[in-house]
Amino acid sequence: MDEKTTARSEASHRSVLDNEGQALVLSGGGARAAYQVGCLRALARSLPDYRPQILTGVSAGAINATHLAAFQGSWQDSVEALVRLWQAMRTEKVYRTGLGQLAGRMTHWGLHFVSGGRLGRKDIRGMVNNQPLRRYLREHLSAQAGSGDIPGIDRNLADGWLKALAVVTTNYASGRSEAWVDTLQEHIWSGSQVTARQASLTLEHVMASAALPFFFPSVKLQHQWHGDGGIRLAAPLSPAMRLGATRILAVSPRAKPEIGGSELPTSYPSPGQVAGVMLNAVFLDLLDFDALQMQRVNDLLRRIPQQQWGRQRPVEVMVLRPRQDLGKIARQSQPQMPGGFRFFSGGFGGRDEPTADALSMVNFEPGYIGQLIEFGEQDTLARMDEIEAFLRG
Repeated sequence: MDEKTTARSEASHRSVLDNEGQALVLSGGGARAAYQVGCLRALARSLPDYRPQILTGVSAGAINATHLAAFQGSWQDSVEALVRLWQAMRTEKVYRTGLGQLAGRMTHWGLHFVSGGRLGRKDIRGMVNNQPLRRYLREHLSAQAGSGDIPGIDRNLADGWLKALAVVTTNYASGRSEAWVDTLQEHIWSGSQVTARQASLTLEHVMASAALPFFFPSVKLQHQWHGDGGIRLAAPLSPAMRLGATRILAVSPRAKPEIGGSELPTSYPSPGQVAGVMLNAVFLDLLDFDALQMQRVNDLLRRIPQQQWGRQRPVEVMVLRPRQDLGKIARQSQPQMPGGFRFFSGGFGGRDEPTADALSMVNFEPGYIGQLIEFGEQDTLARMDEIEAFLRG
């Protein structure tokens, strides 16, 4: 054990971390959410007394948040179980990758489009069939057959270490973001940018939140169709803040964009490149904006007397993110993907482009997932002193 680790361990024994008001916000990004798992593993090993009472998840982040909220055992054990969930994942455990399956769905979509809706099936729900993911999550979340209930959440709420779990979806009928909140609190917020619904969370809520638009089928919740929670989520930190968080640690799988650089492509952008930019804007960039806005509010509150705060209060925020572009890693690992998917993705995206942001969200192969977990650990350990100072206030 090196001197820095020893000093941190001694400091941890001197001051037990207060988890009251601690919130963990996990954003979306498809397969990139494996990066979050690496961050959590480093946190659990370095700060064993950290266990956030408020968990919120969007898209694939909803899978991670729900697993942590439902696991029966210590925080360290729950994180290690989540690591195993991702390490055992394969693309075929998320969606069907056979060439016939992919070709059939794309043919129906193409016929429906070019014929003005006269030909092809009208009920093609998503580019791929993600029933394998439903089965995989039912097993790992110990969800009950039929109802999809996840009893572990209720047990942890009753035990007191968990205060609330919120999973965010997008209601395709209203166009609004909806936060489905599992909590023992009698009243939750209303009238904000995110509609709050108190509910006993099920596997269906998780599947809806993780339903990437066009790629995965949407899910019916209370008679309305819902999809990925990041589509209209203008304030990703809002659910945690309104659930009583005073300190928010957010993990985003989006590296800060490079300014300039020699690897920027000069050829006309492919559909894959355009889709990657759009997905980053929809699912990941708003977290940065929301964190900046919250920091500005905190700075303003510190400049005025507390009696003038009204209903406002400072909420400290820290965002963890990759130091490397995960899209570049996805491009390098593309040969590992199933043949059928490589065939269609080759036509969708330019093979000579240095990054593949869209591909990075749907590549669930072990090599790529393992790299993301490792990067998450390394990046978090590099900032551990700063993170610990933030969490301990």
